[in-house]
Amino acid sequence: MAHELKQLSRYHNSMKLSYLLAGVLLLAPAALAEGLPDLGDYSQTVLTPQDERRIGEEIMREIRGSGELVNDIEVADYVNTLGYHLVTHSADNQQAFYFFVIADPTINAFALPGGFVGMHTGLILNTRSESELASVLAHEIGHVVQRHMARMMAEQKRATLPSLGLMALSILMARANPQLGSAALMSTQAGLVQRTLDFTREHEREADRVGLQMLEASGFDNRAMPAFFETLMKGTRFIDGSAPSFLRTHPLSTERITDMRNRVEQTPYKQVLDSIEFHLIRAKLRATEGNAADTVKYFANSLAEKKYSNEAAQRYGYALALMRERSLDQAQQQLDKIRTIIPSHPMLETLAAQILQAQDRPLDTLSQYRNALNVYPKHRALIYGYAENLLLLSRNDEVLKLLQDKQLAFPNDGYLYELQSRAYAAQGKDLLRHQAQGEAYYRSFNLDGAAEQMELALKSGDGDFYQLSIVEARLKQLQKLINDNKPKE
Repeated sequence: MAHELKQLSRYHNSMKLSYLLAGVLLLAPAALAEGLPDLGDYSQTVLTPQDERRIGEEIMREIRGSGELVNDIEVADYVNTLGYHLVTHSADNQQAFYFFVIADPTINAFALPGGFVGMHTGLILNTRSESELASVLAHEIGHVVQRHMARMMAEQKRATLPSLGLMALSILMARANPQLGSAALMSTQAGLVQRTLDFTREHEREADRVGLQMLEASGFDNRAMPAFFETLMKGTRFIDGSAPSFLRTHPLSTERITDMRNRVEQTPYKQVLDSIEFHLIRAKLRATEGNAADTVKYFANSLAEKKYSNEAAQRYGYALALMRERSLDQAQQQLDKIRTIIPSHPMLETLAAQILQAQDRPLDTLSQYRNALNVYPKHRALIYGYAENLLLLSRNDEVLKLLQDKQLAFPNDGYLYELQSRAYAAQGKDLLRHQAQGEAYYRSFNLDGAAEQMELALKSGDGDFYQLSIVEARLKQLQKLINDNKPKE
């Protein structure tokens, strides 16, 4: 029953998002990761970079509201670090990107308008190396830097809104219910579908070429791209209807794989080691899956049978799973064993603090966070944990001092502003509370919510003239952004 309710919720969220995309004449996020033949600058007359960013932010707001976004900051920081490492070696390294993870066991990744690139947890868990994961991200970045979304819009400008809206709806429905989605897709205009698929194949090849160049320039093994795609094809060739989501939304052919292999064989082979972060993040995602007892059993068995690619990461996942089961002493024992393999790492310091917190040792927890931050001052999981524990101990002045310092290093981090809002609320400072919450909403792409918080700040009645002037000016900025982002006639 719980699974059915989750599927129903996913279907409801997909329906909401489909209407948004149909309204701007775009296909679904997965389909947006595909593209059309090169149309040059003409594409910008249909969808400008500013339009793409606005649409991407609107879709991200829907994704955030769906409850499927992985909010773990260590996971988010890892994929953004990996993604931006690739971006710096792309043809358009001035484009702003935002990488995020969706809690979904299927193997998929997709690009949205405006530089937003998403991937499923299933992709991270099923790639066999960091180079394979990087190859999929490089492919999606290729779609973005080549402006495939705008070019698709330019080519299909003659298509009717009902046809595009129906295609958007059918593709989104396919994620929640493959049978229902396939039936809906069959009812769309055959010619429009065929043209879209033809354009998709061309842009997929272009994204392959751009992605391979990025992989090579970024120091990854570029042979990982054809190897991973070939594995996906071989694993589903004889199983009807079992193709991974990535293959359903990114049409793959033996010709494409052959073309990729021909390209990489012209470059010298190099062995690339995976980062420890790749292994730790994979273990962390696996540790949060399914039933806690089953997860503990999985890690215990894999360690006993030595079925792992990295022992430290496997023990790290085991410790996290034990924490879920409230076996805190055993979790600490695993952490102690990890430290004999990896003496120090920010993710281990975060785990140590979390174990202390679960043991209800608030002062020791605070000391662990403070000492770890002295060594790793930019590790956001440590920043979050330290601030949250200061709030629990009502040490609000210390929280605010910490956050003001860290906001300089992370000006676009909405959660830092949310924590700031909680500290001001505890002090009874309503104007500053609403102002900080408004800035948190702004950084979560919720312009309406941000403007509403600024209006509440102006009505709070406890700010001085200087504070009121700042909030009033900010409200005018937000209102202008809201008006500018409204679809033009």
